Amino acid sequence: METRRDFLKHGAFLAAGAAGGGALLGQATPPAVKESPAKDPAPRPAPAGVPAALADSRQFPPRLKLSCAAYSYRQFLEKEKAMTLDGFIERCARMALDGTELTSYYFPRTDAEYLNHLKRKAFLLGLDVSGTAIANDFCRRPGPERDKDLRHVKDWIGHAARLGAMTIRVFSGGVPAGDTEEAARARAIEGLKECCEHAAKEGVILALENHGGLSATSEGILAICRSVDSPWFGVNLDTGNFNTDDPYRDLELVAPYAVTVQVKTEVTPRGQKKVEADLPRILGILRAVNYRGYVALEYEAAEDPLTAVPRYVEKLKGLLS
Repeated sequence: METRRDFLKHGAFLAAGAAGGGALLGQATPPAVKESPAKDPAPRPAPAGVPAALADSRQFPPRLKLSCAAYSYRQFLEKEKAMTLDGFIERCARMALDGTELTSYYFPRTDAEYLNHLKRKAFLLGLDVSGTAIANDFCRRPGPERDKDLRHVKDWIGHAARLGAMTIRVFSGGVPAGDTEEAARARAIEGLKECCEHAAKEGVILALENHGGLSATSEGILAICRSVDSPWFGVNLDTGNFNTDDPYRDLELVAPYAVTVQVKTEVTPRGQKKVEADLPRILGILRAVNYRGYVALEYEAAEDPLTAVPRYVEKLKGLLS
């Protein structure tokens, strides 16, 4: 047993070692290092059309979280052939993802009991419902079909809110036969504004995807973004949907508007075959605009998703770490 005197002597020796570092070994004592206070990154100028609330978030460092879109397993989920949404959520948990994206196409029903069940399941498995996704057409001419589409979007905004999803993916639609692009765009903007008002009441952000039609190019989707003035609106940036001369350039132009991202494993430049996507470059584009949010793998390539999706998830984890 050490005496009190021995203990104090030993303690003094350790204190001297901590203060003097290498001095106890005959080395010069290094100068004290003064920590510099942490600084927030400089605000980035927001392009025209980026809602103020979204522009404010870009003042913080990038933070990318990983999810997976149910659409990746579409051949198994259609009519619950071999997989249910419960099974898909469990699969996301086994892959140790941060979130799960529940595509509307695979819901057998949308009553409150079922939506609450999915929400509870995801929560108990440690997953966010990173978003949901629907199909719609805002370009339809006035009439019953347009009214039905608007109702569909609003209904799913409510479903997304009940699921706890902050974003819902929507499409712009395309120009109807015999119509003009200008008239179709005006109707799409009108529909988006109307649905954004409903989304604000539910606390859900409407995310317009670059998905053919009016949003097939960066110019097309940006023309819409610059006209929809709502803090409850942004872009669902699909990294594989720009079939243009330089898809990466288009991704760079639209990335500042992104509120959620679906990352594909392939890109298809105009007039060319599909090629493997440059995932490090894509994530670099998102980091360059201080994107903060989910990156959901949406797998569409030819390989069996049962083997390909887990492999790409691990690849993305490595790139995000």
